[in-house]
Amino acid sequence: MKFVDHARIHVQAGHGGVGCVSFRREKFVPKGGPDGGNGGRGGSVIIRANKQLNTLLDYQYRRSYKAPRGEHGLGSNKTGKSGADIILEVPIGTVLRDANTSDMLGDLLNDGNEIVVAKGGRGGRGNAEFATPTNQAPREYEQGDEGGEREIELELKLLADVGLVGLPNAGKSTLISVISAAKPKIAEYPFTTLVPNLGIVRVDEGTSFVVADIPGLIEGAHHGKGLGIQFLRHIERTRVLVFLIDSTSKSPKDDYKVLMRELKLFNPTLLEKARIVAVTKLDLLDERTLRTAKKAQFEKIPTHYISAVSGEGIRKLVGEMWKALSKPDRGRELRAGAKPRPRRGTVRAVPRADAVE
Repeated sequence: MKFVDHARIHVQAGHGGVGCVSFRREKFVPKGGPDGGNGGRGGSVIIRANKQLNTLLDYQYRRSYKAPRGEHGLGSNKTGKSGADIILEVPIGTVLRDANTSDMLGDLLNDGNEIVVAKGGRGGRGNAEFATPTNQAPREYEQGDEGGEREIELELKLLADVGLVGLPNAGKSTLISVISAAKPKIAEYPFTTLVPNLGIVRVDEGTSFVVADIPGLIEGAHHGKGLGIQFLRHIERTRVLVFLIDSTSKSPKDDYKVLMRELKLFNPTLLEKARIVAVTKLDLLDERTLRTAKKAQFEKIPTHYISAVSGEGIRKLVGEMWKALSKPDRGRELRAGAKPRPRRGTVRAVPRADAVE
């Protein structure tokens, strides 16, 4: 299933039905009063969050949606049938914006959340509504109101607790495949990861958290270089950032500075999140090089030295993630010594995507 996290659609609600001009016609009642019914309400366009979806792919194929109009009013004071609402389902975490003004219309964070993005027009009044003691046979009626119409931008931001960031080929995909059941593509060349991956990390019975792995960042990513800039939005909701630094790099500290700079230029609030550093690929170092690597300082932030291949340091790293998530007071740096508060039942499913009807 192709991952799509951005789409633009045109929505139009239905117009209201026209009010009816009618008079009663009954035997022995030659001059019956007005009985024209009102027009029906036009259908609205509603966008609803559905936990069974994880991509906006369907909105790449169909980009225009129009709700039916309300039926016209009828005689005998019969109101026209209202037009059916159209419900467009999107993944949880989708942000809605007006494409022309960039105003945020809503943020669908929970299953079942919905927003009316185009309201159906009100039905027009029939002539029965205009009857007065001095005007007992009115021929006035109203046209129905027009339904709302607008261009909508859909932007999916994945819901995850921990975000993995790093330069290309830093070992993010390997790590997420080890600590969760996620099966991302893994290879030795850069930009193997082309889309974000989510994995559920189980801490103990009934306790888990979600990790997001995005494509590798490169210097200049905030200007659009590389692939990571397309997916940085997916770590904006995370509570903890884990910086993966390749231990075989010429300068791990410079790599960390590049990542920090790119995040700051993209969105400075990202640096306010709790941070952890994980130096990867220890299995490729000899003892002397390993001792040198462990002397590197990363702003006094908790640093773990790991090998996803051998498993070294993995359990401690997962424990550090959980510790950071459990702290009620999280600043820019993780403070050591705080007891994590237990948090139960936090599993977020990452299900399949279904087509929008």
